[in-house]
Amino acid sequence: MCDKGGTVTRLQDWGEDAACRTGDSDALFADGPGQSRAKTICTGCSVRTDCLADALDNRIQWGVWGGMTECERRALLRRRPRVVSWKKVLLDGKAAQSGARSE
Repeated sequence: MCDKGGTVTRLQDWGEDAACRTGDSDALFADGPGQSRAKTICTGCSVRTDCLADALDNRIQWGVWGGMTECERRALLRRRPRVVSWKKVLLDGKAAQSGARSE
């Protein structure tokens, strides 16, 4: 997949299962209201966490990845600058959220 600037970004194995794989990839690099529409593509995607973790770990600057815009990801990275593995953080957060729901 290429980002808006033409830089080739690597897709992990999860890319084959992404909900956005078969759609219009330009829709994921929208501005303004288009970003909200792009984020809906991620809703219910089975690899959303992997996608977001990859974007955060690799500081991908453009587009919607894992349901977050570049602005949202930058804010998160500023709040948590010492995170080494976003996948672990995101999975731990999901587990804690699931545990809280079952109580």
